[in-house]
Amino acid sequence: MTRSALVGARILAGTAFVEDHAVIMNGAHIESVTPEKDVPAICARIVLDGGDLLPGFIDTQVNGGGGVLFNDTPTVEGIRTIAAAHRRFGTTGFLPTLISDDLAVMDRAIAAVEQAIAEKVPGVLGIHLEGPFLNPARAGIHDRTRIRKISYTDLDRLTRLRGGRTIVTLAPECAPLETIRELAAKGVIVCAGHSAATYDETRAALGEGLRGFTHLFNAMTPLTSREPGMVGAALSDDHSFCGLIADMHHVHPASIAVAVRAKPRDRFFLVTDAMPTVGWSQSTFMLGSTPITAKDGRLTGPDGTLAGAHLDMARAIRNMITDVGINPERAVMMASAAPAAFLRLDDVRGHIAPGFAADLVHVNRASAGAMDVLATWIGGVRG
Repeated sequence: MTRSALVGARILAGTAFVEDHAVIMNGAHIESVTPEKDVPAICARIVLDGGDLLPGFIDTQVNGGGGVLFNDTPTVEGIRTIAAAHRRFGTTGFLPTLISDDLAVMDRAIAAVEQAIAEKVPGVLGIHLEGPFLNPARAGIHDRTRIRKISYTDLDRLTRLRGGRTIVTLAPECAPLETIRELAAKGVIVCAGHSAATYDETRAALGEGLRGFTHLFNAMTPLTSREPGMVGAALSDDHSFCGLIADMHHVHPASIAVAVRAKPRDRFFLVTDAMPTVGWSQSTFMLGSTPITAKDGRLTGPDGTLAGAHLDMARAIRNMITDVGINPERAVMMASAAPAAFLRLDDVRGHIAPGFAADLVHVNRASAGAMDVLATWIGGVRG
């Protein structure tokens, strides 16, 4: 295998930056983080002109990018286009996300992701099925005509993917607890979202294997003084994970700041909820029969309903640093180590450490609130 050494940048190794070190890659994996002076002569040196070297960003909720909506193009080529659009912004691992749709479209999407993984399309880690097992009362931009209750016959479809992770977002009050239990037992990562569940209903689902919350605060019952709701259940549970859309439109920065103080630091992860406008020159697309427009960084339908996000992961991290006041190390962790842990991949991804995948992002100085992506590596291959 080819050994190469990335030198000349600060390196986020663990929870702190180190200077005058190199990342030695051996094929698709990281061999070591070592002082530059100790880099073996046999290694090809790749000189980075300053900046920061970070673990690759992982995005578990990517509806589209590069002009492609996954629902409209549930194919390997569609996935390649989405992957390339987000890689420009540091995303080295992602889950194509299917918004509530017909069962035939779900089948094509699952098959396409399985094929993409088999063909080693860079960055594909699995699939996120956001619906259709949601509560119509909290549908948001989802097509209510496609929302339906989950049944036992759906279990085979939801556990079909081989070779990658499957996330299923559902409304727990609309799903039998034994269904959540069985999905979790078969390795599906079950999340709550687009839900009117009470605090008690959410706690019951957590007891049966519910692992996380899709875009915390949005499309779920809020935390109030006498009814904690789903948000209260999420924030009071130390074990579950919470996704956050940090575009500063979906959630106020003060609400994010309060939330991230409520749970262990590794239980929050950033998602983009990105739509086709990311990495694309146009600002309008169709979501089914609904026109969606991007204006001032905000995606909405004709009635003003938020419709996903015009957000890339680099900007999400930047927003956490500049608008929420999170330190750069933690903000990056929320886009790397935390989603890796959520996906149960934290033994191979999300860190710059020996034995981990050589998925890396070179940016200008994160500590200054800048997050311009200069280069990426996936499995040791620069792109």
